[in-house]
Amino acid sequence: MAAITEEHVERVREIVASVPPGRVVTYGDIAAAAGLSSPRTVGWIMRTDSADLPWHRVVPADGRPAAHLATRQLAELQGEGVEIRDGRVDLRTARFDLG
Repeated sequence: MAAITEEHVERVREIVASVPPGRVVTYGDIAAAAGLSSPRTVGWIMRTDSADLPWHRVVPADGRPAAHLATRQLAELQGEGVEIRDGRVDLRTARFDLG
């Protein structure tokens, strides 16, 4: 993994904080918007520095949360009005355009 700078961490934090209730973004969306080379880098940042962020609004590209987070994450998203189908977020309707 390339060196992650404090600027990368802050940019990812800003992007996650900008996602409104009822909408989601993917790790890849954040990587592209932050100028990072890989969605995995975003995942690493999220694992280490996202406790105070709306982490539940960030999902994998297939819309299916990680198994260890799925119940909590999907409940949080459903509470915000996000449509869930077969354990996946409906990205067609819920994806937020980071522009």
